[in-house]
Amino acid sequence: MAASENQILKWGRLVKFSHTIFAMPFALAMAVVVSGSVEITRDQILWILVCLISARTGAMTFNRLLDREIDAINPRTKERELPSGRVSIKSVILLLLFSYGIFIFGSAMLGRHTLLLAVPVLIVLSVYSWTKRFTSYSHLVLGLALALAPGGVWYALVGTVDWLPVWLMLGVLFWVAGFDIIYSCQDEQFDKQQGLRSIPAQFGVGRALVLAFIAHIISVIFLFSFGVMAGLGCFYYAAVVIFADIVFSQHKLVSPRDLSKVNEAFFVRNGLASFLYLLGVVLDRFVG
Repeated sequence: MAASENQILKWGRLVKFSHTIFAMPFALAMAVVVSGSVEITRDQILWILVCLISARTGAMTFNRLLDREIDAINPRTKERELPSGRVSIKSVILLLLFSYGIFIFGSAMLGRHTLLLAVPVLIVLSVYSWTKRFTSYSHLVLGLALALAPGGVWYALVGTVDWLPVWLMLGVLFWVAGFDIIYSCQDEQFDKQQGLRSIPAQFGVGRALVLAFIAHIISVIFLFSFGVMAGLGCFYYAAVVIFADIVFSQHKLVSPRDLSKVNEAFFVRNGLASFLYLLGVVLDRFVG
């Protein structure tokens, strides 16, 4: 039993399970918004959570598997579980297959309409891992991958394609792209040496931080637009203002001369911002 628990902990560190907090609050916020017009069952919420967790776990596992040789020579990542040998390639492949299998099963439990899109979604999630090899705009692809979460929740619960979820999806896309640009500034020189493409490697850290700030401005605009289109109230807009304040505060922590607080900006600030956004949506739906 202890060995199994130890393996699970290693897998959790491998895929940065705690980072699930980034996309999940927006997905749950979409469910809360939809609940105002569509009856939602506990089983649907259960299978949505299963799909969110398994999709994110599988995508991160695929990324770690594909990047294992790059991670092994990067001073910042060489101690990760796979390149350091703390987990085996075989076990990581098993985790990948298990995660993607659970996602497909969960999609089937939500309905035939979601099952039909399960494999295309997994393809998008997996393609991200390759993009840094041929485009500097992989940050936007990662944003799209996480933006599929609230869009997928809408489609799973409503069953129709509509413009309304697109506003929230775009808000998530540019929010993620912005903080991923900040995070990737740590690897500017390494990416250049290895021929990997990223916005910091392409434009330099200074310009990259400016582009990240612009991405966050665009994100907030889309989040406000989603509130207007969805007919949300004062609690929602207050939450967006707080979200914006926290997101923009991370730009005060980093500069081209000092990237020592990137991890605080990346995880702590963005995790808190997404949680408070969800809280604002819940208050708006059930109190406002």
